[in-house]
Amino acid sequence: MAITAAAVKELRERSGAGMMDCKKALSETNGDVEAAVDLLRTKGLAAAQKKSSRTAAEGLVGVAVEGTKGVAVEVNSETDFVSKNDQFQTFVSDVTNVALSVGGNEVEALTAADYPAGGTVAEALTNSIVTIGENQAIRRMKTVAVSSGMVVPYVHNAVTPNMGKIGVLVALESSAGADVLEPLGKQIAMHIAAAFPMALTADGLDQETLERERAIATEKAAESGKPANIIEKMVDGAIAKFAKENALLSQVFVMDNKTPIAQVVEQAGKDAGVDIKLTDYVRFQLGEGIEKKEEDFAAEVAAAVGG
Repeated sequence: MAITAAAVKELRERSGAGMMDCKKALSETNGDVEAAVDLLRTKGLAAAQKKSSRTAAEGLVGVAVEGTKGVAVEVNSETDFVSKNDQFQTFVSDVTNVALSVGGNEVEALTAADYPAGGTVAEALTNSIVTIGENQAIRRMKTVAVSSGMVVPYVHNAVTPNMGKIGVLVALESSAGADVLEPLGKQIAMHIAAAFPMALTADGLDQETLERERAIATEKAAESGKPANIIEKMVDGAIAKFAKENALLSQVFVMDNKTPIAQVVEQAGKDAGVDIKLTDYVRFQLGEGIEKKEEDFAAEVAAAVGG
């Protein structure tokens, strides 16, 4: 099949590989970009990039905390212009606060809840779409809570208080005071924003993701020509390394590049004289996992003129 320039461009951005390598990989996978990414990784040609960290939609992520509970909400829009709109920012702020009172992780429950200015959240969303003139959607929400301690919020490059492109919540279970937990939580939240953990612990990693990594590691190891028992150990080692690098508690703290997050928390507890446990977290990056259509305006105009 014909390989389009757009497909090559997308694969280059996602893999970091060269143009010719991308074209060849797409040819070998019949234009399947996902399969081409795996093929390039198997051949060692893809850069170590986390594809999920690429944003592909606009809008805002809002965070809100009250006492020992916090929530993060992602509200999408079609363009970045809307995220700078005062009306949209007010809507996201209101929706996030409603989500905090609703709790849980179900968007359906949030949209059915009462909106501060009247009606339901769903009705307020419809009104926002009509008055701003652009499609919007409440994509997801997640609530975290502790029985005692703090939920610490952080927004990376906030465009307005508690709203931006990346929103993080860190749940710290402890009897320690805010003077201990708040700075600790913020440091860990900044790490989470930068390091993009996939789960709190290795046991929480998505099994489908692990199987995909195992398949890639197996193909790479097989090319070494070593005996089957050695290949098995190589694959197990690769998976163990992947799990360590992608589970929050085993990740190396970005601020010193040597201490696992679990030890950072443990040391903070020792210094404070009380136990501190990192029990949960949220990291919402705007648009992660959404495919955004790229408009070719020149082609659109040409088509309109021709038509």
